[in-house]
Amino acid sequence: MIVPVTRFLSAVGVSVWSVVIAAGQAAPPATLSNEARAQLQNNRFDVVTSLRGFPLGVRDALTALFGGGNLDIAEPGAPFRQSGGAGTPGLPPRRMINGTCSNEWCVLYYERGGTSPARKVLLFHWTPTATRLEFGGTAPAGLATGDDVRKAVLSGAIKASSEPY
Repeated sequence: MIVPVTRFLSAVGVSVWSVVIAAGQAAPPATLSNEARAQLQNNRFDVVTSLRGFPLGVRDALTALFGGGNLDIAEPGAPFRQSGGAGTPGLPPRRMINGTCSNEWCVLYYERGGTSPARKVLLFHWTPTATRLEFGGTAPAGLATGDDVRKAVLSGAIKASSEPY
């Protein structure tokens, strides 16, 4: 009887792992929806200075998007793995630069290290019952404020990307 139970548990483990991997590879839409554009233009966004300042649903969505069991992103100014070398084990591969949230929308601007470093922007629509990645892409350097990031998204300076997040 142990063999069937072991096979069952193995099958369940593979199924759960497949969902985790699929969630980690989810890609945001390639274009900004009209609803998201209107929200970015018309809503008041407040500064988020720490990852803990994002709603729990957004942090959970980031964890799934990044494909890890934890958030795997450093706070602004904290050390992170900037290069692809093994010289910085234990450090997260990403670091938050800035963020903003309105009542139902959040924007995260961060840098990703590794062999092909990049700056990324992610836009989430969230409510207490659901969080959805609305848009994401590669961003230019030097977006100092959340307003700069939102303006870059609206202007098209943020290019949708199939690169890892």
